[in-house]
Amino acid sequence: MAYKRKRKKVKKCRLCEMELDYVDYKDTRLLSEFLTDKGKIIPKRLTGNCSKHQRMVKVAIKRARQMGLLPYLKI
Repeated sequence: MAYKRKRKKVKKCRLCEMELDYVDYKDTRLLSEFLTDKGKIIPKRLTGNCSKHQRMVKVAIKRARQMGLLPYLKI
């Protein structure tokens, strides 16, 4: 007897739904949603972001870290 595997929900890109053209590095509240509690960037397979927005989030987080708005690591 074959068992059917449960299919995972396909996550949609929240940034596409919000119709954002640009992810601002100064918006730390939005960027902190894409960081773990230790300060690492969450991969797109877990967040559900599309490739375009995941790249924008990555660049914005790195810029915010350089400007001192976000921590590199949380200990």
